[in-house]
Amino acid sequence: MSKPIVAVVGRPNVGKSTLFNKLIGQRLSIVDDTPGVTRDRIYGDCEWLGRTFLLIDTGGIEPYSDDVILAQMRRQAQVAIDSADVTILVTDVKSGVVATDEEVASMLQKSGKPIILCVNKCDKVGEAPLELYEFYNLGLGDPIQVSAVHGHGTGDLLDEVIKYLPEQDEADDDDDTVKVAVIGKPNVGKSSLINAIAGEERVIVSNIAGTTRDATDSIIENKYGKFIFIDTAGMRRKSKVEDAIEKYSVLRARMAVERATVCVIMIDATEGFTEQDSKVAGIAHDLGKACIIAVNKWDAVEKDGKTMDSYRKKLMDDFSFMSYAPIIFISAKTGQRLDRLFELIKFVDTQNAMRISTGKLNDVLADATARVQPPTDKGRRLKIYYMTQASTRPPTFVCFVNRKDLFHYSYQRYIDNQIREVFGLEGTPTRMVIRERENNKK
Repeated sequence: MSKPIVAVVGRPNVGKSTLFNKLIGQRLSIVDDTPGVTRDRIYGDCEWLGRTFLLIDTGGIEPYSDDVILAQMRRQAQVAIDSADVTILVTDVKSGVVATDEEVASMLQKSGKPIILCVNKCDKVGEAPLELYEFYNLGLGDPIQVSAVHGHGTGDLLDEVIKYLPEQDEADDDDDTVKVAVIGKPNVGKSSLINAIAGEERVIVSNIAGTTRDATDSIIENKYGKFIFIDTAGMRRKSKVEDAIEKYSVLRARMAVERATVCVIMIDATEGFTEQDSKVAGIAHDLGKACIIAVNKWDAVEKDGKTMDSYRKKLMDDFSFMSYAPIIFISAKTGQRLDRLFELIKFVDTQNAMRISTGKLNDVLADATARVQPPTDKGRRLKIYYMTQASTRPPTFVCFVNRKDLFHYSYQRYIDNQIREVFGLEGTPTRMVIRERENNKK
């Protein structure tokens, strides 16, 4: 079954994200001195003493703030607490116990879940600081002193976590899970799509550009299979990216694309194609990911009988460099065609992982070269001896030829189109590696 869940919670700027990154062993959550950097729930796998569990980083809890984003962050943290098996309350030894710590502790006690009190920023090794004893006032038992920056005390913290974890089933196979990165420029509806698919508010949705900062994982299981949807920060033009936090967000979005096997490239139907859409799609294309172009907010477009066809033709021209990507018109708000989106995701994922035998490839190659003769230059004709598939994700083909310089890009594209015509490979880019075989060296 699913892994146990451990939530990391606390007020803003106590070092939750630093601790989260230290425990999972990678910089998945953005860390900055600015309070309120983490907004959504961030998931990461953690392993200790042979036990694996899912660790959730949450936004800082401000119990009485009227700010819209802070109120939603509080709601996100509450969802994490409700779904967790164990909760780690992170506090700051330097500021001591403050009123917000007491409110968060009270909120956690109402959940009835095991709570581990972590006192962060105990950076000196040796005797416990006298300030540590103040945290007994929270009524959560013995505090565990930790330095998230240096890693001191994290072993003791994880030992305590393991004590409370429920027994785990052995049969935990995630090989068939499809990782999907939802990418696009700001405000195209990426977070709304994740929430619509999940059937709950997994990520914060706001009209404020840049609301999503981290790449947020949501595990979805339905009749189409098991998926991990990664909601990413909107990618703006570099000239528009002003603060350091947003620069980290764009970097996280790129890392999310690298982690995924399928990328859903979202376009705003009311705005149409922009140059930035092309750049975002180019990242997924360059990294060899299976791609789907999802035109969101289709419900808000004035339509007649020809609107979809004309829109599709224009997008095919705009995305001519990735003509393999299927186009789907959806509405995250109404749920229009979301079932079809799942079908497409499964389909393009299998296409991206397709392996073609060398014999079949060379049958297509022989037929293609018979139809259109390979190019010549100064009396020398290109000879393609044979072709084989070297790898998948994306499908990569190696051609052995007599001279590389004769294998022009236009002829490579022709061979690629012939392979696609026979085997499909819809929704995935392909790679062609040219190797020269020197038989007649003078």
